[in-house]
Amino acid sequence: MRFENTGVLITGAGSGIGRAASLAFAEEGAAVAAAALQLESAQATASAVEASGGKAVGLQVDVTQPDSARALVERAVAGLGSLDVLINSAGVREIVPFLELPAAEWLKVIGTNLTGTFLCSQAVARHLIAQHKSGKIINLASVAGLVGVPNRAAYVASKHGVVGLTKEMGMELADKHIQVNAIAPGVVETAMTAGYFDNPAIVASLKKAHPAGRWAQPEEIARLMLFLASEDADFMTGATIPIDGGFVAGKAI
Repeated sequence: MRFENTGVLITGAGSGIGRAASLAFAEEGAAVAAAALQLESAQATASAVEASGGKAVGLQVDVTQPDSARALVERAVAGLGSLDVLINSAGVREIVPFLELPAAEWLKVIGTNLTGTFLCSQAVARHLIAQHKSGKIINLASVAGLVGVPNRAAYVASKHGVVGLTKEMGMELADKHIQVNAIAPGVVETAMTAGYFDNPAIVASLKKAHPAGRWAQPEEIARLMLFLASEDADFMTGATIPIDGGFVAGKAI
């Protein structure tokens, strides 16, 4: 197993990609700190990891708050014994036309997706450096961090910010042996996107938007996270990798 004696902290672990990542890393031998805004969902993921034979703790965090992010790292280290990998998977999005987007909604999306990634990454990087340890940070961007998507101004801005932050962190932390990369999924079937699949017109549109003719499952995104967290990716940093069935490669006309 690739991640024995490895501590992995995953935000947004209560559902979707974060939950799939928690189970995938545990299956590869990692001890997992599953963190979410709602403690109950974090603990449910931790229980699922333990039921599969892994080691996990469930932790509450508000990634938008500096004190909460710092405390999360301290509790993850206490619960796991070590911390080597951070997965920034916490995220929210809006579906509102730009001209109608309330400022409060803008601040919520930017705060969770971009500020949360910054705060958790900074706290983990500071811990790794203080411990003279190498490590990996993996950010969840999106195809919306590479191209525009209608009615998602805050989400698109936040994910473009994650792509830029990944480059900056990758550059600044490289000589400290901390690799930072991002993943840019297309549409993934999660609780956030569940409403899409009840509408045949949206389903047809999604299939057309992805040249592969389908959307992704959370487990497919988790497998790319496993690679980026492994020693096979030790010379990769500052990169954003689309995993999108061809979404950003081009569009049919």
